[in-house]
Amino acid sequence: MNRFSPEEKQAGGRSTAVGAKRRRLVWIVLMAVFFSWAGYIFFAQSALISDKSHELAQKQQTSKQVNDSLSQLKYEVSRLNDNEYIGQLARKWFNMYPKGEVPIRTEQSKQ
Repeated sequence: MNRFSPEEKQAGGRSTAVGAKRRRLVWIVLMAVFFSWAGYIFFAQSALISDKSHELAQKQQTSKQVNDSLSQLKYEVSRLNDNEYIGQLARKWFNMYPKGEVPIRTEQSKQ
């Protein structure tokens, strides 16, 4: 008999068709499981990234406020090198006046 006789072809062909369907079904199931897992990971990481970006925005806002405060303090420290400013602070906080200067005081209304 020939290797490609019709009797063997039909018998072998039917079993290979069943095996092909089984392989296709296993492949589809594996792909469905893989894409389900990938979708779950994608949405979980999207939520995590959203939370982290919100936290980053808050920290950047806090950093901006701290930097603004630092620049204000540096400006005030640089003003302490000016003798006129020191005199103004001494007059304001400690009521200290240079010799010969008479302070002018006004009555403030008491409310």
